[in-house]
Amino acid sequence: MNIKKHIPNIITLLNLFCGCIALVYIAKDDLETPFYFVCLGIFLDFFDGFFARLFKVSSSLGLQLDSLADMVTSGVAPGFLMYKIFVLEFGSLSFLPYIGFIITLGACYRLANFNIDERQSDSFIGLPTPANALFFMSIPLWIIDFFVVFSAINDQFVTGTIVFLCFFSAYIMNAEIPLFSLKIKSFSYQKNKLQFMFLGSSVLFLLLFKFAAVPIIIIIYILLSVINNFFCNKKIGH
Repeated sequence: MNIKKHIPNIITLLNLFCGCIALVYIAKDDLETPFYFVCLGIFLDFFDGFFARLFKVSSSLGLQLDSLADMVTSGVAPGFLMYKIFVLEFGSLSFLPYIGFIITLGACYRLANFNIDERQSDSFIGLPTPANALFFMSIPLWIIDFFVVFSAINDQFVTGTIVFLCFFSAYIMNAEIPLFSLKIKSFSYQKNKLQFMFLGSSVLFLLLFKFAAVPIIIIIYILLSVINNFFCNKKIGH
């Protein structure tokens, strides 16, 4: 029995397991703990493909498992979290909470499209679902850090902003915007220079701003991708 061929799929299933645990905590109205389990799931998601390539056991089954696991951890979890936040604010009888699941729908469409889009083997087109999930899962944490600031802002403005972000996330995940891949294919610095730069700056911002750094990191990711695209197109032009 070749154990190596099962290791990437086990890692993927552990990602799914983390997503399931996150959902359990959200159902219990614990809106902080799920962030850590989603982070762990996304961390595992970085390495399932890496080990599949390392052991040369990549398969169609692994590709499908990866998308299904991401659907729960990076699609259902953030959508359910936003649903819960709106329920706690407006009550379950209001229609507004269901807007949170716009994130889930956008993630589902992106993941299905990703599997058939041959352009996304070495880079992404549109914001990856894990990056989008981290943004939304961090909202309860950085709102707590800036409670005094947010308490001084009109509640309707904050609610309107979050509703806008739910719709915008569904768009940005499926927009025709090239973004560099977050998955490290080898430990070579030269081949993963952009990824290592991004990870280094992310750690720095997390140390400086804690959970409030998450939206900043997502913006940096998009900006780095745009700058990278500009220089790549310039080289091609020459």
